[in-house]
Amino acid sequence: MKTLIPFTKMVGAGNDFLLIDTIRHPLGARTPQWRAVSRALCGRHRGIGADGMLVLEPSTMADVRMRVFNPDGSEAKMCGNGARCVARYVHDRRRPARRHQHGSREVSIQTAGGLLGAIVRGDRVRMRLPDPTDLRLGLRVKAAGRTLEVASINTGVPHAVVPVHALDALDVAHVGRALRHHRAFGSHGTNVDFIQPHTTQRHCLRVRTYERGVEGETLACGTGVAASAVVHALTSGVSRGPHRAAGNGAPRAYSVNVETRSGDRMTVSFGVVPSGRGVRVTDLVLEGAARRICDGTIFWPLEGSHHLPVKAAR
Repeated sequence: MKTLIPFTKMVGAGNDFLLIDTIRHPLGARTPQWRAVSRALCGRHRGIGADGMLVLEPSTMADVRMRVFNPDGSEAKMCGNGARCVARYVHDRRRPARRHQHGSREVSIQTAGGLLGAIVRGDRVRMRLPDPTDLRLGLRVKAAGRTLEVASINTGVPHAVVPVHALDALDVAHVGRALRHHRAFGSHGTNVDFIQPHTTQRHCLRVRTYERGVEGETLACGTGVAASAVVHALTSGVSRGPHRAAGNGAPRAYSVNVETRSGDRMTVSFGVVPSGRGVRVTDLVLEGAARRICDGTIFWPLEGSHHLPVKAAR
C-alpha cells in the first residue's frame, strides 16, 4: 500500500530543498524510512530533484524540530540554508507566536546541531547559527596533486576553507572530492569551500562549495558561506562592520558579503573575542533570501525506489 506524502519545495540562495511537514500532515504508522525517501526524491533525473530533504517534527523547545537528509540518504546535524527555508515556511504557514520589532516574527528551530533562531522579513531570513567550533588556521594539506593552504571550522557541520586565485577555472569536483575524504578531516570527512575576494567589489567574497552528502558542487551552502566568511575575516584582515563593540575584551564585530555560485548575495556577521592563545567566534548570523517554489504530493514508495541504495547516517 502506498503512502501519500505532501511536500513543499523551497530554495535559499540557490540551495533547493524538499520540505515535509509531519506536524501539519501527520503520517502516523505510515511514516516511511526518511533516508530511503531522500535518496529517491532528491535525485535530479529519477526523482523530484533537490540538494536535500527537510523533515519537520514536533518540538518541546522550539516551534519545530528539523531533520536534514542528504541526497545520498545520510542524515546531517544541521543545514544553514535549509534552516532559513524552514524559518520562512514556519513564518508563512504556521505563524509563530513570538513577535519581533517592525512586525516580523521570530522562529525557533531545534536541530541536532543546536537550537537556531531566525527573524523573517519578506523573503529575507536572518538566522542565528551556533557558535563555531574546531577552528584551525594555517593547515597545509596535500591533495589532488598539490599542496593547499587550508583552514577548517565547524559551523554546525565541518568545513574546510581553501583560498584560491582562479575560482572560476577551478575543478571543484576533483579538488573538492580529494579534500572531502582527506584523513586530515577525520573519518566522516568534511564539506569544502573555495574562496576568492571579488575582483571588482570591495568587501565581497565569492565562494564555491563541494558538499558532503551531495557529493558534488551545489549552487550555495549556508554553513559554507558562514565558514568562508569567518575564515576570510580572520586571515585577510577584512574591515570590521559598523557596529564594533567598544571596551576592553569586547567582541570585534565583522560583516562580510558573500556571493554564491548561484549569484545570490548573503551577509554574514559575527564577533571575535580572544580565547587562550587563539580566538573564539560568537554571535554568528547568516542572512539571505528564501522562498517557496511549489507545493505537491508524491506516493511512496516510488516505482523502482527499492533499487536505490541507502548509505548509513553520518
